[in-house]
Amino acid sequence: MLEAISSLLIATTLLLGSPGPVPLALAASSGAFGVRQSLPFLVGVLSGLAVAISLGSAGILALFAAYPGSRLVVGILGALYICYVAFKIASAPILSAQEKRDGLAPTFRDGFMLNLLNPKAYAAFVALFSKFMLPSSSDLASAAATALVIFCVAIAVDGVWLALGKVLTPVFESANYGRPIRVGFGLMMVIAVFLAFRST
Repeated sequence: MLEAISSLLIATTLLLGSPGPVPLALAASSGAFGVRQSLPFLVGVLSGLAVAISLGSAGILALFAAYPGSRLVVGILGALYICYVAFKIASAPILSAQEKRDGLAPTFRDGFMLNLLNPKAYAAFVALFSKFMLPSSSDLASAAATALVIFCVAIAVDGVWLALGKVLTPVFESANYGRPIRVGFGLMMVIAVFLAFRST
């Protein structure tokens, strides 16, 4: 059980904490408007994430109940998606300057819609639920425990991105450091997938 939790924690941290659209939006918001003004945006992001987790886990459970043999297929697809995201992160262009913002800081609604309408969020949760679901006495208990761990990790990593936005945004935009950091995140995600398959 401890190994399963560790694998889920590592995979979730890498997948949700890597420099994708939502973490970079949180960092950009706190960099431009400050942490305090960006808190409603963070709460919206987490609320949208909770909906995406619920829909993702419900879809996986329904699929596994209807087609028990689908676990392996979905697990492989989930692993391929994580590798795809890793490639996208590693190969993403480095922006030379932060996009200028005018008006008010992003709102709760902006954050909520960002994750609610983000197809990558749903794909990420399908990948996590298909490959890193925690063992339990029932599929429902397993999904609930997995969802709770994922959401707790999301709170932590999104909070860190928001708090460190002013420091991290210039680093990820840097021509010298941006690429190696992105490649490092991508490699760590691929390694996590490899270790998960090796343990099954």
